[in-house]
Amino acid sequence: MDRITILFGTESGNAEMVADDLSAAMGQGGIDAPVVSMEDYSVDDLRSQDVIILVVSTYGEGDLPETAVPFFQALREDKPDLAGLRFAAFGLGDSTYDTYNLGVATLVSALTDLGATQIGETGHHDADSGLDASELAVTWVNDVLALTAPA
Repeated sequence: MDRITILFGTESGNAEMVADDLSAAMGQGGIDAPVVSMEDYSVDDLRSQDVIILVVSTYGEGDLPETAVPFFQALREDKPDLAGLRFAAFGLGDSTYDTYNLGVATLVSALTDLGATQIGETGHHDADSGLDASELAVTWVNDVLALTAPA
């Protein structure tokens, strides 16, 4: 795998920061990993991707962040056939809320409903944990990338 697009949805910038850090870490491993905001990405382009990574926060009471809403709406309205797409997902949330990481769960459900296949488990960062989101995400993505490697 030499190219994986990282799509982020954020409200305050944290998911974008994590996406940028993932891209840098993947670049050190020889993987070109462009980072694109979900609001600037056409769902039609998903059909030309082999693997994508979603990095998304949860906003308010379980809502998608503002930059992820157009992407999610386009998935629901256009209903593209994503049978050839594999994806990994990492969510940022706060476990003190009942809707902890609901944003990423919403997007995972939308992609799998359209035929995409998730690689590995959804990664989660808990703002209440005090752990660094980027460090946790880089460890998570290394595990995900191991699952995409040829046998």
